[in-house]
Amino acid sequence: MSEENMEEVQMLEAQIEHLQAEVEALQRQQQSNQKDITFQFRGQMQDAIASLCGRGPGGEKERVLSSLKEEVEEMEEDLRRQAQMNGISLNGCNARTLRSSGSKVVQQLCLSGRCSELDFQVEFKLSEVKEGQKSQRTISDLNVVLDSNDLENFSSFVSSVEESCDLLLFFRTLRTFTDRCDDRNRTFQHFQQKYPSIVSLPGGCRSGVMALNHAELSGCVLLVRWSVDVSTEGGVSPNIEVLTKIPDQALKLFPSWPFGGAAEAFQSLLRILGVEGAVESIILILQQEV
Repeated sequence: MSEENMEEVQMLEAQIEHLQAEVEALQRQQQSNQKDITFQFRGQMQDAIASLCGRGPGGEKERVLSSLKEEVEEMEEDLRRQAQMNGISLNGCNARTLRSSGSKVVQQLCLSGRCSELDFQVEFKLSEVKEGQKSQRTISDLNVVLDSNDLENFSSFVSSVEESCDLLLFFRTLRTFTDRCDDRNRTFQHFQQKYPSIVSLPGGCRSGVMALNHAELSGCVLLVRWSVDVSTEGGVSPNIEVLTKIPDQALKLFPSWPFGGAAEAFQSLLRILGVEGAVESIILILQQEV
């Protein structure tokens, strides 16, 4: 064989080796993608997807597709029921295999969804170790993103959850937190609609402040500040207080008015009458003519 032919053969062999390496890489990627697809499924759903991916018995495509469709419909109905019960709707889930070796699989997951009016996204690593017929899953590297700029009372809790990787605590507390915020919003809207000449919401119905304007004295305002506090352990509690905004001229004209004790009086009413009763009592007082 001539030297020219030898060089051509060597070049072709190099190209063949390069193509073989590409084929092997694509095969590994295909296997990884199939694992990503079947990762969260068990039973009939996993068997159906495996068959469609070419890893199950052939000749049963129609049966597999019918079974897959039925399983998807059941899962969608179950997801709707769960969303109604827990108030959390998931609208996105991405999974990527980071490592798969023997009995251990590490996945990177990203979940996005909404709880009431609050959008969220959580990213974390999920490690699954199989031991015989059993498997153990652990969460690590949790990162939480909330789509809101007014969550200072929630930020410390989020930092604590990210450190402990307690995903269940996050979702449970998120539901309770949004429920308490919804209670506040409904209460504010109720009083604004019932007493439009007195009640205003400077920051909108989802803010934590409601302004009560005196019917006769311009500039005399009581601010009902309602925050929802969250502890690092996940405890959720409302904190409601009244702040006064009274011009100096009004204080001089009506020195006997107990504006200074409004905050203490409101707390007493709050303990006796509850939130709506206490707020309405203050509003009725402001309605009185001077």
